[in-house]
Amino acid sequence: MPDQRKSRLLLDTHVWIWAVEGEREALSDRAIEEIDEASREGRILISAISVWEVAMLESKGRISLTQPVEDWVMAALRGPGVRLLELSPSIAVQSTRLPGAPPSDPADRILIAGARTQGARLVTCDQSLLDYAASGHVQTLSGRR
Repeated sequence: MPDQRKSRLLLDTHVWIWAVEGEREALSDRAIEEIDEASREGRILISAISVWEVAMLESKGRISLTQPVEDWVMAALRGPGVRLLELSPSIAVQSTRLPGAPPSDPADRILIAGARTQGARLVTCDQSLLDYAASGHVQTLSGRR
């Protein structure tokens, strides 16, 4: 069985924001340790849907970033070990055909499909995603403290 700690990590949008903004206290020690290791080894994925979510959250005033959103996104995507996971046709289609009872949020479904297609673990604090993972349909790393 492959070492899960060496798999790619797909950061949920809130985890990505917290990591970039230095809000490490929001994440578990294990999540921080694994994100740091994956960053050093070039195993961090950021979904294109997370770029959209960050821009939407910022445009609605739900988050405040340390710089203009376009600059923030470009800088965050240049972070160490980070690679953009584009929204491929395969991910888009798979997001509509997830097994079991996946969350209804389209962005969450795209994140799940992205993690599944990449063989990545989804790093999240979102309980609905963690509950879905408990059914065995996606691998996660809980960021919850």
